[in-house]
Amino acid sequence: MGKSRQGLPVDGILLLDKPEGLSSNQALQQAKRLLNARKAGHTGSLDPVATGLLLLCFGETTKISSLFLGADKSYRVGIRLGTTTDTGDCTGEVVAEAPVQVSKSRLAEVLDSYRGQSLQVPPMYSALKKDGRPLYKLARKGITVEREPRPVTVYSLEQEEYSGTLLTLSVRCSRGFYIRTLAEDIGRDLGCGGHVEHLRRTGIGDFSINQAVTLEHLESIPTPRDRGTVLLPTDRGLAHLPELSLPESLARYLKLGRSVRAAAGLDPGLVRLYVDSGGFLGLGEVTQDQRVQPKRLFGSC
Repeated sequence: MGKSRQGLPVDGILLLDKPEGLSSNQALQQAKRLLNARKAGHTGSLDPVATGLLLLCFGETTKISSLFLGADKSYRVGIRLGTTTDTGDCTGEVVAEAPVQVSKSRLAEVLDSYRGQSLQVPPMYSALKKDGRPLYKLARKGITVEREPRPVTVYSLEQEEYSGTLLTLSVRCSRGFYIRTLAEDIGRDLGCGGHVEHLRRTGIGDFSINQAVTLEHLESIPTPRDRGTVLLPTDRGLAHLPELSLPESLARYLKLGRSVRAAAGLDPGLVRLYVDSGGFLGLGEVTQDQRVQPKRLFGSC
């Protein structure tokens, strides 16, 4: 058996502008290689046909990667009206075509119907699993299975352009919302069909595509250690959580797995923990009786 590749103890968050044609895992593996990192993971996949923001976690940050899965997402999507494909995007086979005769008022009415809370049926071409098998693998074999509708929220949906048969929208939505389903549903409601022609993720939670770097930019930096300077510190991904600073004496108890009484005035739930002397300690959880329990602490602290 060959010797396993160790790599560098790289920690932090990489905001990557994923190119078209790569799966999320392929993009992750390329970034991991360029950083020569020991451990890495992504926080939610992005289809190969899509581009844009992919949030990658390295080293100790992978301990909290699950927290990013529930973040709101923002997209810019181009919907080609008049053509329906079997995949819901431009990679599929055309299964139906229809003339596009849509008035401005009807389009506005349809778009408004998707704002707010609703139930959405996930598409067959998705990474969701049925009996351990991804739905898209079943779909490629022509198999369709029942999918339960799931509650989703569209926080904003704005028309950017509408020219000919191409409708461009900006969307901010909750976890679990499928843009390809939105494209198909809008096309159905307009009576002409539709599919995703191009898709770009522009935001995840508080992070923007404007903060992201490309694989080409990473590769242009001379060494893996220098490339590591583009990573954001772990706690930047937790800015939405309350902050709590502790004296070193209490921090030591938390590191031993014990709870401490130091959360006066904080609501129960997760908090970012810092040591008064400086440094991010990790995640704690405030209990109903105003104690703090260690949740995810970091080895470098």
